[in-house]
Amino acid sequence: MISRGPISQFIEKNYLHFNSAALVDAAKGYEQHLEEGGKMMITLAGAMSTAELGISLAEMIRQDKVAIISCTGANLEEDIMNLVAHSHYKRVPNYRDLSPQDEWDLLENHYNRVTDTCIPEEEAFRRLQKHIYKIWKDADDKGERYLPHEYMYKILLSGDLEQYYEIDPKNSWMLAAAEKNLPIIVPGWEDSTMGNIFASYVIKGELKASTMKSGIEYMTWLSDWYVKNSGGKGVGFFQIGGGIAGDFPICVVPMLYQDMEMQDIPFWSYFCQISDSTTSYGSYSGAVPNEKITWGKLDINTPKFIVESDATIVAPLIFAWVLRY
Repeated sequence: MISRGPISQFIEKNYLHFNSAALVDAAKGYEQHLEEGGKMMITLAGAMSTAELGISLAEMIRQDKVAIISCTGANLEEDIMNLVAHSHYKRVPNYRDLSPQDEWDLLENHYNRVTDTCIPEEEAFRRLQKHIYKIWKDADDKGERYLPHEYMYKILLSGDLEQYYEIDPKNSWMLAAAEKNLPIIVPGWEDSTMGNIFASYVIKGELKASTMKSGIEYMTWLSDWYVKNSGGKGVGFFQIGGGIAGDFPICVVPMLYQDMEMQDIPFWSYFCQISDSTTSYGSYSGAVPNEKITWGKLDINTPKFIVESDATIVAPLIFAWVLRY
């Protein structure tokens, strides 16, 4: 008999219908996939790092409940920003009532708002910029090239940022990932604050664009990783939100099958998406999982789940179940 903590017991007793039942089904499917020897990719869209998903995700990483992560550049950097500047963040619980003037005042005071949370420019963006630039410049001078997350791993493992830590380091998923050297895919990294800052140095002639490896190199790396890790039970796909964090990596399977003509490449062997996007015209994020069958991403027998709810509520609960809290 598996021993479960109070959160899991509460979920099992109360979450019996509709989206709550879908949450339980997805959580049990995730757990079964791992128990049968499968591996799991988690994809992070939106602003899940600023929503402090690291509190639960970091432990998932430490306990080997996730084998690889795909995330936006914003999620990559914002977990580190929260690590080094948490006390300077400003919460705006009445964000729905803000006027354009209120928003302008936040800008003038160097706060960038993410829903109900404002990231402090000086203590977060600029503090990280000062240190990451040295890492970029050192690689540039040596003619070395790395992927975006590898530079972040370098700065975290160097210890240079420890002087700024403002949260318990165990709640930083990026730090947990760096310590494990967890594979990370960061499609569209250029669409992030650090990506914009890197581009500014390229424009000023201080860094070469080639010092940063590209999205195509992420895809070629992922294709090799998938081939090596998709045997047996295979690799599952746990998608938080929509967008490029999920769209990019899921395509590795049809690419290998159709373009590389690898006829025996396995489909993703589990699929769950947490999304509050409704299925509508042109809304890929709101597409039901079955649509992915036609694109060669999921098999007809792949366990498929969709939880139409707020990921900041759902993801920590599913992780709690998998961790048996």
